[in-house]
Amino acid sequence: MDAHTPILPPYEQLALYIDGEFIQAGGRREQDVVNPATGVAFARLPHATTEDVGRALAAAGKAFQSWRFSSPLERSKILRRVAELIRERAPAIARNMTLDQGKPLAEALQEMATCVEHAEWHAEECRRIYGRVIPPRTETVRQLVIREPVGVCAAFTPWNFPFNQALRKAVAALGAGSTLILKGPEDSPSAVVALARIFHDAGLPAGCFNIVWGVPADISSQLIASPVVRKISFTGSTAVGKGLAALAGAQMKRMTMELGGHSPVLVFEDAEVEAAARFLARTKTRNAGQVCMAPSRFFVHESVHDLFVDAFAGIYAGLKVGDGLAQDTQMGPLAHLRRVDAMRSLVADARARGAAVLCGGERLAGEGYFFPPTIVTGLPDDARLMTEEPFGPVVPVTRFRSTDEALARANALPYGLASYVFTNSLATAHHVSNRLEAGMVSINHFGLALPETPLGGVKESGLGSEGGTETFDGYLATKFVSQSSLVP
Repeated sequence: MDAHTPILPPYEQLALYIDGEFIQAGGRREQDVVNPATGVAFARLPHATTEDVGRALAAAGKAFQSWRFSSPLERSKILRRVAELIRERAPAIARNMTLDQGKPLAEALQEMATCVEHAEWHAEECRRIYGRVIPPRTETVRQLVIREPVGVCAAFTPWNFPFNQALRKAVAALGAGSTLILKGPEDSPSAVVALARIFHDAGLPAGCFNIVWGVPADISSQLIASPVVRKISFTGSTAVGKGLAALAGAQMKRMTMELGGHSPVLVFEDAEVEAAARFLARTKTRNAGQVCMAPSRFFVHESVHDLFVDAFAGIYAGLKVGDGLAQDTQMGPLAHLRRVDAMRSLVADARARGAAVLCGGERLAGEGYFFPPTIVTGLPDDARLMTEEPFGPVVPVTRFRSTDEALARANALPYGLASYVFTNSLATAHHVSNRLEAGMVSINHFGLALPETPLGGVKESGLGSEGGTETFDGYLATKFVSQSSLVP
């Protein structure tokens, strides 16, 4: 080895984490972990047996009986230590995330930095979970409202932001005094195992946080059916979320669901059009467009449409696509081969409907799951690209004439997660933000998913919120206590 060759950290040793113990394969079923930049398997992930899941349920249930009464100061101290360990271990975790998920290393490092903020913010806010006193009707009565941890929670997190999504659910549940069993993404597991090691080393009591892997339908059905589990949290597709919601609803279990979106972008004639185009080109590139909040349906006023497209294409079409570990990479591969096939199918449908493909449109040659930045114009609103969440780097750009038209088209789908508006008019910003059917509206920038702000959708994009002061609501139960000093 050359003396100047850097020594890279080893890939995470994959394992289950149950009752404070890391459990290797030991004869269990395993599955390949594939590098999407090469299409080559390089690690093996053990699956949990039915007995493993049962043990996790028992451990979380037992741990809850003590963790629920832990001091908020203790919880805060552990979450602060978690933030410190994330900061220390970020380079190694980010590199491994790039290996199994594909995003550029710079984006993986940014994900880690964001998670430090989430852990620190929850460490502060978990000390401020308050109840209240309700003035009584008679002086001998005292009325109290108490917020109590809901119990054992089951969480299911996606592959696009493997560390961030797992961390957000863990710090909310644990900060509230609940315990957690998490099934992370089998395709990009290293970050979740690394998170378990962080909580372990931060001193979290055994059983409070557990990780199981396996066939998603098998794991989710066993967890949701168990009477031990009192709350479900899921981030993923609308179709899968509806299935899990049906299972949970049959037992009246609490749910937080952050589901799919197809985020409209409204660019008005008075916007800083070229600046908006440059910003959107960079934003859409993030994680190769595999972001639930990614801007994905572009509605541009007809008077500035051509100017916008020229500026957008001038940046978007020339982005460097490659292995996420290469220094000059601006956009990495898609996470799976099926995502490449989905992009090709969407573009083929657009072409069949008479749309023009200005750049990209075909899978890149060579190994790995690469699909280039693609811009499609002139397509009708019933094209699949306009009605189905693309979850990739394909962008449809269409014209609109009036504000009412733009709003009607933006609100036409059953999705309602994020939306984006570009205008220099305060009146337009106010009017449109009041009428967009979305859980989040960002005007002239990307101001979403911060620790102190709620993240959630409406319509078929989900139930409940994560982040902000709302973050603990899904992990707490409300108890009313009425006490009289006199017996009637």
